[in-house]
Amino acid sequence: MKWSRKKLMERLSFVLVILVLLASAASVYAEQITGLTAVPELDSLKKYYVVPNFAIGGKYDFGNEASYEFGGAGGVTLESLGREPLRLAYIAVGTPERDKDGKIVNAVIVSSYYSGDSSNSYFFWYEGQKGNSFSEGPVVGPGQHIDTNKYYVIFLDALGLWGTSKPSDGLGMKFPRYTLMDCVQANYRLLKDELKVAKVKLATGVSMGAAQSYVMAALHPDFVEAIMPIGGLTVNDPVARWLFQLMTAAMQSDPVWQKTQGDYYSLPKDQHPNKGMMFGWSVLGQTGFSFDMRVKQKWDDVKKDVFYWNAKGDEGAALVSKAKDYDVNDLLYRNWGMEAFDINDQLGRIKAKTLILHVKNDQWLRYIMAEQTASKIQGAQLVGYEHPLAHYAIFRGPNICKDAVLNFFKSIGMK
Repeated sequence: MKWSRKKLMERLSFVLVILVLLASAASVYAEQITGLTAVPELDSLKKYYVVPNFAIGGKYDFGNEASYEFGGAGGVTLESLGREPLRLAYIAVGTPERDKDGKIVNAVIVSSYYSGDSSNSYFFWYEGQKGNSFSEGPVVGPGQHIDTNKYYVIFLDALGLWGTSKPSDGLGMKFPRYTLMDCVQANYRLLKDELKVAKVKLATGVSMGAAQSYVMAALHPDFVEAIMPIGGLTVNDPVARWLFQLMTAAMQSDPVWQKTQGDYYSLPKDQHPNKGMMFGWSVLGQTGFSFDMRVKQKWDDVKKDVFYWNAKGDEGAALVSKAKDYDVNDLLYRNWGMEAFDINDQLGRIKAKTLILHVKNDQWLRYIMAEQTASKIQGAQLVGYEHPLAHYAIFRGPNICKDAVLNFFKSIGMK
């Protein structure tokens, strides 16, 4: 069959349109593998910002801020891999105070924890949210410990999960390996460039959010006036590293992950390595609460958190939502990003006034390591408390240690 030049061009144009539509559909599907917000009802509060040409996975030369302005040396940009620029996400509430140049000088930042995002932090800590009861009361809001009538509070997502760019967006195992320094420096760009923050009055967060508070104060000593890390560490010690390596191995043990070596995105979500996801979360769950609390529970309750390859009844029932909400590669990357985390040698750079809250019977992040960290930061205060929830009692820290927190806030001019 012979076509005229006009007919041929029309045919080619039609094919190109179809290819563009297919590519767009594939992109949308990839982005919908995991949600952009952990607490769906708070989705309308979340805002997004992109950082062009941010280098992920590079080396950070602490003290030479110009060298990591847009990521570490030798890092890889998402654009170079054919993707959109790095996407970040946050929820901001409160009252901004600006200097003569229009820059915000009363910002409080709350960095997200290992599996959470800004909506999780908001859910647990902001006044009137359902999660307040788990935290033994609100922490943020009008007239609260962190008073939104006086401060501009920014809840941040961390690179690699939820609203930020992440492996499950489409790159999968081709996504650059990132570190906690990348998480912090990317959000530093958000704070400086998008929100016009000149100074952070307080940086806080629980668990990995606490670790990010330390990193922010070490990477940018003159940017942060005070930090309040809750249940976080400054080095991935052998106990924590062992635990998360077991989780990594559990997720990779899934037959789907083994067969595809992580390239499973052509499959529907219900055929992803979901068993491995459940197995990994079960590994963490065994030591999340104190053993004293666990041994007092009935097996019928405990078995819901226990992984079974061939579950019967409600065995492993509490793990099902984990497989639905998370992506294995997203969590593998988070685990790999923390493997060699160690900023202990940089803690002397921190100028921020420091209050550390830590659960004494935390079975993941041991209290003795918090003591070591406190000894390396000039003037740091360490307050410990015990709780049956062990690591998960981190959310309650500001209320359990209310007197220490309010006294600290008075010392830094927040009360």
